Order: sequence, then C-alpha cells, then structure tokens
Amino acid sequence: MASNADGLVARMPWRAIGWGGAAALLALPFIAMQLTPEVDWTTSDFVAFGAMLLMVGVPLELAARMSRNWSYRGGAALALLGMFLTTWANFAVGIVGSEDNPANLLFFGALLLGVAGAIVARFRARGMAVAMIMTAAALGVVFVVAVSGPTDEPNVPHWRELIGTSVFAALFLASAALFRKARRSV
Repeated sequence: MASNADGLVARMPWRAIGWGGAAALLALPFIAMQLTPEVDWTTSDFVAFGAMLLMVGVPLELAARMSRNWSYRGGAALALLGMFLTTWANFAVGIVGSEDNPANLLFFGALLLGVAGAIVARFRARGMAVAMIMTAAALGVVFVVAVSGPTDEPNVPHWRELIGTSVFAALFLASAALFRKARRSV
C-alpha cells in the first residue's frame, strides 16, 4: 500500500523541474546582460517577469492539486500558457502596433473575461471549457476592433498580429478541448 509520502516523492521531481525552469527563465536575461549590451533589463523588468512566472506557477500548482485528471491539468497548463504569452507579447512589443498603442489594453480585457469565467465556473471542467472558448472568441473580437481603429501604421496588413493572436486563441481552444475531455472522464 502506497503512503501519502510516496505520492509526494513521485510529484516532487515535476515540481522541482517546473520551479527550477521558472528560476532559469528569470536568470536568462541576467546572464544575457553579462554577454551583450543589447539586453538591458531594469529591476522592475525582473520583478514584473518574476510576478508573471508566479502568476503561472501558483495556479498550475493549484490545478495539479485540484485534479488528478491529466486532461484537466493539461487544460489548465495551456490556458495559463496562453495567458502568459498574450501578456508577455503585449508588454514586450504590443500585439497591435507598438506597446504604447492603447488598443492593446483590450487584449487584457479578453484575458480578464476568461479569468472571470473560470471563477464563475468554480474551476469545474465544464465551465472552464466554456470560459476558454469565450476567451478565444474575445481575443478574435479584440483583434478585429484593435486593427479597425487607428494604428501606428494605417493601411498596412496585420498578418503578424493576426498569426500571433490566432496562436494565442488556439491555445485557449486546445485548453477548452482538454477541459471537455476532463469532464467526460469524470
């Protein structure tokens, strides 16, 4: 008979890999700053990136504790990855135009819609699937609104922005599919 301690030991390598990977990601810009003047992060850059990593790691830990279902865990991981990448791209260079384009704030609204949907669903698989579909749809609507308004470069096709937004939305749709699978296996 396996004890609770055996389960903890079995999970620890994944936790160590996850948090070690987050620490390594945070260390990469510092190492790059020693090698090239092109990377110039301030203390606030490191704090913001560290906070973003925590905003992925802590909910992922909670999702792993909430459910032993791998589909649920995978859905949570993809949703968090989608939120992380959307936020990172938006802060770093902006999704539409430059990072100073006010239309980029709308993308944060789409992410907040997903968070609100997850809370309303009480993080249950069925509701999470709906929340992730809503997030993907909201990203599409936000993209159309953002490129329809004034941009930094009028009359320029927004193919890169469309591809980036599509990748982010695809992560949320894949997350929804995994949450739906998790619901069926309960």
